[in-house]
Amino acid sequence: RLGWGLHDRGVALSVLSELTGVAAERVRPVTAAGLTLLHIAPPLRGGPQAVVKNVLDRTGALFGLLALAPLLLAVALSVRLSSRGPVFHRQVRQGQHNRPFTMWKFRTMVADAEQLKAQLAVVNEVDGPLFKMRSDPRVTPVGRMLRRTSIDELPQLLNVLLGHMSLVGPRPPLPEEASRYDEREHRRLAVKPGLTGLWQVSGRSDLSWQETVSLDLWYVDNWSVAADMGLLARTVRAVTDGRGAY
Repeated sequence: RLGWGLHDRGVALSVLSELTGVAAERVRPVTAAGLTLLHIAPPLRGGPQAVVKNVLDRTGALFGLLALAPLLLAVALSVRLSSRGPVFHRQVRQGQHNRPFTMWKFRTMVADAEQLKAQLAVVNEVDGPLFKMRSDPRVTPVGRMLRRTSIDELPQLLNVLLGHMSLVGPRPPLPEEASRYDEREHRRLAVKPGLTGLWQVSGRSDLSWQETVSLDLWYVDNWSVAADMGLLARTVRAVTDGRGAY
């Protein structure tokens, strides 16, 4: 009766569904056996949009490496001259379908950072399998600046060019992190990891582990080329304000 009365007065009704984690673009009403149902399109795993995403990744990474070459060279010299150790930090990460790859970053920590990590485990400031500290004593002065501006991540453009990563996607986990994933968390590996993503533009290290997982799973299930373009634009703002970067 309430519905009839509202309709008679030209008032539209909104019906609450129990769907969560599904973008509106994936949902459309269909009729079957006289019933109105909600059809949910499967997440994008292939097709034209995946091809476009791959082309944009490779061309964007190549253009970025060429355009940023002077900056990359200047940063490399700063890292090399400011502290003992190599210019780049190479680390095995888990990519799409849990395939390992070597990820590149500018080195932001002292040379023996991995050996010191075990001693600092008791002061880890995040939950879940991650390790984060706001004032990590292993980070060098130059490294702190690179982290705040996210410049330390730029060598990953090479990973994008080689097809290990995408410009946009979930954060690539360490092998020991991925080995602790439950079934839900493991779905983060259904797509290529990204240089940036929802986690990076939504607070980065200020987020809890569960918040990070929820954002990454939303992306895994609802990504599109248009959404990627929006996330790349938001990344510029996130890097500018530096929130959650440490």
